[in-house]
Amino acid sequence: MRRLILLMSLALLAMGQVQADVESELQQFIDQHVAILQPLSDQANLAYWDGATTGKPEAFAQRKAVELQISTLYTDTEAFARLQQWRQSGRVQAPLLKRQMDKLFFAYQKGQIPQDLMERMVSLDNKVQEAYTNYRPEVDGQVMTMSDIYTAMTTETDLAKREKVWRASKEVGNLIFDDLIELVKLRNQAARLAGYDNYHTMSVACSEQDVTQIDEILTQLIELTEQPFIDMKRLLDEVLARQYGIAIEALRPWHYHDPFFQRTPLVYELDLDTVYQDSDIEALMKRYYASVGLPINDILDRSDLYERAGKYPHAFSFEADREGDVRVLCNLQNTERWAETALHELGHAVYSKYHDRTEPWLLREPAHAFTTEAVAMFFGRLSRNPAWMQKMLNLSDERTQELAEVSGTYLRFQQILFARWAAVMYFFEKQLYADPDQDLNTLWWDMVERYQKVTRPEDKADAGWASKLHFATAPCYYHNYMLGELLASQFHHTIVHDVLKTTSDQTLSLSHDPRIGAYFKAKVFAPGARYHWNEMIERATGEPLNPKYFVEQFIQ
Repeated sequence: MRRLILLMSLALLAMGQVQADVESELQQFIDQHVAILQPLSDQANLAYWDGATTGKPEAFAQRKAVELQISTLYTDTEAFARLQQWRQSGRVQAPLLKRQMDKLFFAYQKGQIPQDLMERMVSLDNKVQEAYTNYRPEVDGQVMTMSDIYTAMTTETDLAKREKVWRASKEVGNLIFDDLIELVKLRNQAARLAGYDNYHTMSVACSEQDVTQIDEILTQLIELTEQPFIDMKRLLDEVLARQYGIAIEALRPWHYHDPFFQRTPLVYELDLDTVYQDSDIEALMKRYYASVGLPINDILDRSDLYERAGKYPHAFSFEADREGDVRVLCNLQNTERWAETALHELGHAVYSKYHDRTEPWLLREPAHAFTTEAVAMFFGRLSRNPAWMQKMLNLSDERTQELAEVSGTYLRFQQILFARWAAVMYFFEKQLYADPDQDLNTLWWDMVERYQKVTRPEDKADAGWASKLHFATAPCYYHNYMLGELLASQFHHTIVHDVLKTTSDQTLSLSHDPRIGAYFKAKVFAPGARYHWNEMIERATGEPLNPKYFVEQFIQ
């Protein structure tokens, strides 16, 4: 018996030594990988910022060159084989090592493609982005920015002019269409070499998600929102038709206030833009985020906030180095759209700012793309919250009551509308990668009519859908916005009931309370990607991702 116990002890010691050796080898591999990747990542990020803020061709060329070096790093078949071996051995038990190993495994799996194919993909991707950044549509000889487009879509009463503006907003899609389809086919080719049927399947799997689960969630949301959306859109169409002096049946895409009808037109009893027209959005953001214990002055000092020629026409949040250099790009105007956008992008920014810098470099990022979207959406929703507007804009009780009567309708409609719009994007893109040679232009309008109930133009369908830059620059990503909305509602429920200890959110401004920032910093921001996204959500809210809170907040 003693001999048996001795042998067992020696075996356990040997197994422990093997595990220690494997983990030591993996740590050395990670250290070497990060030593190469980190400076390249910083260079690529800064080149992207330079290109987005100036439109300079040399910036895009520099980014292309550095991204090619990064992409080439992941084509190393020997490195991928070692990761596979470590992962399959079951001998990596240290949580931080295991998490980094999983993230690297998926990154290398996506990169197992020939060098020439990689170069073509990077080149085309940058070509499309440069074309999009520098394109400016013209209407009646007038060059228009995207802010001009949004303003015209919101305020223009000349119906012929509205149609021209709407069509101009989509022209870049036809310009980049051929390159985009070639890029889609190259991505599919790369995915098949990595063992997947197409790039969409690979992209979702390598982001630690499941296509079937996403299909089920979006299908369920479509079913739950069908009748509420029909009812709300009928009322909207009655208002629009009356304003334009046309029949409801004559409404077309250019009669709505967003080129893709992804935002609710502000056409009810009160236009929310009037609430913000005398505000300083930049100053408003500083006051708000400081009030919840998440000061952003340093972020804004590094940011690019106002419109000018050559600049990227939309908005994004950006972290240069995973060391705290966080910025946002905006084109601010004093409107509700830009108040929401600024709140949203700065939500991304504070997530990045407050990562625990003692965590390994590979884990200093959000738990998942949709978890940072959830934080951004939690804050973005405040632009239509009457209690928040009263607190932050010093509105009277009377004015706040006026807002409360319509802002709830705006916010609920916006969330239901977005669920429908996200379905268009997700299911269309899924079909795009399944068969890029099909009649995509007709398919697009089939889905728009099915999910958004918007009648297509009478003329032959063109590639205006490709003007949605996400197809080129954030492929197979859009479902994360919808998952983000679900998680934003879950965060909202947790903060209202568990953090602020209240039973109702009816009069909550969700401002001037540092407990909100403290919760996010401790439970969401600091851990970064230390945990799988569903484990992070469970740790932060008490349960895994659950759509019921979105349904309760906006549908039922």
